[in-house]
Amino acid sequence: MPPRTGKTPADADQGRINLDNIAVVLAQPRFPENIGAAARAMCNMGLNQLVVVAPENCDLAKVRRMATHAALDVVEQMVVADTLTEALAEFAYVVGTTARLGGQRQVLRSPARLAPHLASISHQNRVALIFGPEDRGLCNTDLRLCHVLVNIPTAAFSSLNLAQAVMVVCYELFRYHSDKPGEFSPRLANRHELDAMYAALTDVLMRISFINPQNPEYFMNNLRHFFSRLPLRAKEVQIIRGICRQIDWYGEKRYRDGLKDQSS
Repeated sequence: MPPRTGKTPADADQGRINLDNIAVVLAQPRFPENIGAAARAMCNMGLNQLVVVAPENCDLAKVRRMATHAALDVVEQMVVADTLTEALAEFAYVVGTTARLGGQRQVLRSPARLAPHLASISHQNRVALIFGPEDRGLCNTDLRLCHVLVNIPTAAFSSLNLAQAVMVVCYELFRYHSDKPGEFSPRLANRHELDAMYAALTDVLMRISFINPQNPEYFMNNLRHFFSRLPLRAKEVQIIRGICRQIDWYGEKRYRDGLKDQSS
């Protein structure tokens, strides 16, 4: 799990991105050299939180060699998680990277547009930047965990080396400055809270026959896209889960009342 808690607005310049609350998440990287090179790129740009999910090969000697001495602190503090869901549990805002467009890859920003978007969010909330495997990128299941997607504009050949992609995105975050005070953003619901809310919504919507129980994800993907545009605060997620519990309670009550009427 990620090792540290987020800083509050009082801890950072409100007009800038709070890099202390930004983590780079490498999902299923194949080569230890790419992990080390990504750590070095992060260090160049002032980021120090690295999370690696189910690496195919995490030879630390090769990771350290590519990271060089300057980025060894990033490597030493690196967190290794078994699944992406586990890795993202404590993050309130999740950014996915993708080279492919269309399909479920709808909410897109360039790295330059992403930077000011994260300025206010990052002061009260921990943010994860996810980079997919070198050979295929993030899959649709991974994308469902993201609030927004970022695409790095390129010429005809769109495939970037993993560390190159990390450098481009981190550079845009590092270079973003603003003379104006940052807009306050309250604590957003983290991934664990959102997953619990979506599970409750799926269950209650199937119970009332609002969605097809044979393929609930078809409709739930639309809800995820809708909520990712807001995004939801922790208190709002609690309200939605409370509504789900009340619907469930009322449905069971009506069912019990019906049984009583039949027996009387």
